[in-house]
Amino acid sequence: MKLWSKGVEPNELVEKFTVGKDRELDLQLAKHDVAGSMAHIKMLQSIGLLTPDELRALLGGLEQIAQEVAAGAFAIAPGVEDVHSQVEMLLTQRLGEVGKKIHAGRSRNDQVLVDLKLFFREEICHIAQAVQELFDALVALSEQHKSVLMPGYTHLQVAMPSSFGLWFGAYAESLTDDVLLLAAAYKIANQNPLGSAAGYGSSFPLNRAMTTALLGFGDLHYNAIAAQMSRGKTERALAAAMAAIAATVGRFAMDVCLYMSQNFAFVSFPDALTTGSSIMPHKKNPDVLELVRGKCNRLQAVPNEVALLCANLPSGYHRDMQLLKEIMFPAIEELLSCLHITRFMLQHITIGKNILEDSKYDYLFTVEDVNRMALSGVPFREAYRKVGEQVRQGAYKPAKTVRHTHEGSIGNLCTEQIVAKMKNAIELILIKSD
Repeated sequence: MKLWSKGVEPNELVEKFTVGKDRELDLQLAKHDVAGSMAHIKMLQSIGLLTPDELRALLGGLEQIAQEVAAGAFAIAPGVEDVHSQVEMLLTQRLGEVGKKIHAGRSRNDQVLVDLKLFFREEICHIAQAVQELFDALVALSEQHKSVLMPGYTHLQVAMPSSFGLWFGAYAESLTDDVLLLAAAYKIANQNPLGSAAGYGSSFPLNRAMTTALLGFGDLHYNAIAAQMSRGKTERALAAAMAAIAATVGRFAMDVCLYMSQNFAFVSFPDALTTGSSIMPHKKNPDVLELVRGKCNRLQAVPNEVALLCANLPSGYHRDMQLLKEIMFPAIEELLSCLHITRFMLQHITIGKNILEDSKYDYLFTVEDVNRMALSGVPFREAYRKVGEQVRQGAYKPAKTVRHTHEGSIGNLCTEQIVAKMKNAIELILIKSD
């Protein structure tokens, strides 16, 4: 069944190519398609295009389909082009001619748009929740190990004292920025395109404000062409937010891979969470974190894929946009898997103790000693020269004490403020979705 069929069957090769992966991917949109259709027909009845009895019958039929979707019993039959066609076909088979009335006042263009908006809203909430859980794990570790010192590096050279509290907390706060981008993507997705039809509105007296309220959208895509132009734009915004999260998680994964190596030995994991070598019996490889790093690097290419797919398209709908689902749906799943496995690994991380007792880290404390001399009245540049001379002569002996008190330093992590930042950012998404 094809909603656009006029009695002529398309060439089999053309049909296979144009349908692509829609049957498979559209299953993820099924519950949203039903929700969008329920709102639409309630509106149709309000403007006289359906009788109350017809509305009751259609709502009952859609509720039955919704239950089948929830039970995993919904499928798109062979020969049926997409989820929209399957839903309409089931209604017509079960209810008769009234099933054919469900599509009045809309096009597949705005139907798939509303499905995608509802899908992306829900997935953004899932991502936000997963980020929150990873954030909580990082904050807990930051507080737990805030007094344990570790080396800090610039240019991969020993630089200044750091701490595990500072390191874990850094990635926690970085995620708060990423969630702000995710909240922006949520706001873009949270606009109702239903009623824009093929992109030029409808001669039916549709009540688009009504469907906006019924579907819980925060606003309306008012201009019908702008509504259609949001296809690709929504995906681009979400892809950018996902790439930002992936960049943070991937960078953390790289740190862990580095710090697990014997040359660093800052952190470790149980044997069961690492893999071995087929010829080297001593190996404990950080394969999980390496794959997280690789997947997160790949996710950072998604905004470019979306941008290039939509590049130079004029206004209006184009079939190219169907391919956006093939980009975005797997990317969302992959990001969620990376967030979940990273949090799982953190539940089992062990950190090293007394790392800075090794003499190779002595030079970490040169700045501490320069600052200590400056606080006693020695001009900073003179203190710098004196400590530098001790280093050159091999006479430098660090005090190995750290006195950092300013906001965001080793001795003052500002964890409460970072938690408040995340709370404010996450509420932009999760409170709206309640």
